Amino acid sequence: MFKLPERIQLANLPTKIEKLERLTKEAGGPQIFIKRDDQTGTEVSGNKIRKLEYVIKEALDQNCDYLITCGGIQSNHARATAAAAAKLGLGAYLVLAGSENEAIDGNYFLDKLLGADIEFISREDYSESRMEIMEGIKYKLIKQGHKPYIIPEGASDGIGTFGYYTAMEEILEQEKQLGVHFDAIVLAVGSGGTYSGMFLANKILNNNSVIYGINVGGDAAYFQDRIMGILKDSFRYIDYEASFSKDEIRIIDGYVGVGYALSRPEELEFIHKLARLEGVVLDPVYTGKAMYGLVNEIKKGSMSQYKNILFVHTGGIFGVFPKSDLFFNL
Repeated sequence: MFKLPERIQLANLPTKIEKLERLTKEAGGPQIFIKRDDQTGTEVSGNKIRKLEYVIKEALDQNCDYLITCGGIQSNHARATAAAAAKLGLGAYLVLAGSENEAIDGNYFLDKLLGADIEFISREDYSESRMEIMEGIKYKLIKQGHKPYIIPEGASDGIGTFGYYTAMEEILEQEKQLGVHFDAIVLAVGSGGTYSGMFLANKILNNNSVIYGINVGGDAAYFQDRIMGILKDSFRYIDYEASFSKDEIRIIDGYVGVGYALSRPEELEFIHKLARLEGVVLDPVYTGKAMYGLVNEIKKGSMSQYKNILFVHTGGIFGVFPKSDLFFNL
């Protein structure tokens, strides 16, 4: 049909799939499985490294020697980018929303340990001007003799899409090995690239799973538009255009809570409960909210048409540590 873009090998793949026996019993609905993309590596752990394998390959093909990207102060993507850059002998420049006066903990600590250059900006500037700020850094680095490459938030663009296209291929192979078919696949949506890749592969490979995203910021309409844009951008890499409608992009809204990267007591208690129940640690920004949303949807009966549900654990364990005091003051 077409050839996927090339990538470099950075992640530990394939990641395993486990059945969550006790959570399934507690939720009282379909069988719940979890794909451990939190185990794609240590320094590079989480879902972002799958996308970065494609993105950084493109940067290397362009002879770039510096990676510029952005995120919140506890960004898993920024940390994974810094780690991948260090491994490959590239420079990393991170634009982070927050203040340098915040505690050096979690992902921020690792960013510094890995030697990344960091520029802090206000959350307002991040929302409105992060691309212009990264372009300014790119210009500065060019003047210094470097050849920089800008990676958008979450590596969520056309080339990054293929990280989760290949993850979907991996899941289909694991279904054969496990003797199970996942009627629905559920994941957190923060920048749209992970969902885009799985949706595209599901469509092109004629798989009949329903792909659900649970947004941890924004709303369903925003992410439907965002994902449509990412998918259209991905087509230029494969000389192929899949046919789909916005209505096929399934976003379960209602679990953002008090806002992106902000935690409610019930979300933290759920993370704590799952850790004790299954020995699986979710993060408060992405997977905690998404799994909390999935279990609530199961209990409401809105997932009763499915027999087997796969939840994609997209990582984020380092983001737990800066909020450790909140878990025991519920």
